[in-house]
Amino acid sequence: MSLYVVDVEADGPIPGKYSMVSLGAVLVEPGLGRTFYGRTRPIADAFLPDALAVSATTREEHLRFDEPGEVMAAFERWIQETTRGKPVFFSDNLAFDWQFVNWYFHTYLGRNPFGWSGRRIGDLYCGMVKDAYAQWKHLRKTGHDHHPVNDAKGNAEALLAMIDMGLKLTAR
Repeated sequence: MSLYVVDVEADGPIPGKYSMVSLGAVLVEPGLGRTFYGRTRPIADAFLPDALAVSATTREEHLRFDEPGEVMAAFERWIQETTRGKPVFFSDNLAFDWQFVNWYFHTYLGRNPFGWSGRRIGDLYCGMVKDAYAQWKHLRKTGHDHHPVNDAKGNAEALLAMIDMGLKLTAR
């Protein structure tokens, strides 16, 4: 089993009506050296300027990004090249990140290499410490700056710290 932390930036709250701007992923292993980064052009005319601003991208820049199907095919190839066993999807905000990745994979490739489910890092931490309101983001080392690779790395650092704390989860 290979663990991946994924982060998405988008120009609105839902896929289809709005567009993914960029996606970053990191294979959870010591050093966190294997990453993926992709930027996708808009698939819809609608966008929320405030949402797009979070990724420090203008609409004009976003329009010049890569074809979504090509990015998703490259992401799938990277997952296949780096996976031992089943790939498992982790993120900070699973409800947001998963919906975009799942929608884009199924829309452009007809499948999702992660299957049908993922894991939310915060819920895992709350269960570990037996406190449904526990905060876990202090376990990050890399600053959260809304670049999806940096955000994924910080979240993967937190996951590795949880493993060091005794979480029974295998990271290569």
